[in-house]
Amino acid sequence: MDAALEKRQVKRAYKLYAPAYDLVFDWIFHPGREAAVQLLDIRASEHVLEVGIGTGLNLPLYPPDCRITGIDLSEEMLDKAQDKMVELGLGNVTLKVMDATVMAFGEDEFDSAVATYTISAVPDPIGVLREMRRVVKPGGAIVLLNHFRSQKRVIGRLEDLVAPVCTRLGWKSNLPLEPLLEQVGLVAEVSTKVNLFNGWRLIRCVNRK
Repeated sequence: MDAALEKRQVKRAYKLYAPAYDLVFDWIFHPGREAAVQLLDIRASEHVLEVGIGTGLNLPLYPPDCRITGIDLSEEMLDKAQDKMVELGLGNVTLKVMDATVMAFGEDEFDSAVATYTISAVPDPIGVLREMRRVVKPGGAIVLLNHFRSQKRVIGRLEDLVAPVCTRLGWKSNLPLEPLLEQVGLVAEVSTKVNLFNGWRLIRCVNRK
């Protein structure tokens, strides 16, 4: 599928999801979110980038003595995140509408970066991960939480079959993990399964560059 078309489909899908996103997805995916933020091992005063921050469901999970910059392609989702910032009284968070494949940040600007339930929703996951590597300092953590294509043959084939429908809904059902990491030069130093039926993978990489 053409990348520009897929980007439009993603923006349209998440514009529709925004009003009910928290109600539907928070309770299902919260355990993974909590584990992902913990895996960042954030120290005081560190600057963390969250890619695909959406409605800001991770915001209450961060320690108060760090800085958070959250980006997302969907203005409607970021409006919800802004409401959470006000509700929680957070002064350490900056939100930006931004395409994660062309981030308007300098090299080595962040101490770490995280993307929860995002990498399979972007049209160009390789481009996003390359940008995450670029803007995170050497030795910084890059944490990914996502559903990836099953290594079990039958389930993997089923994920391939439903992929065209899932893409129209705003995410990829059959994104393979290992080739993705290999193409961007990342190695999973921590890899565990989380959430309902262990259907999602939590990955921690160290940005060795």
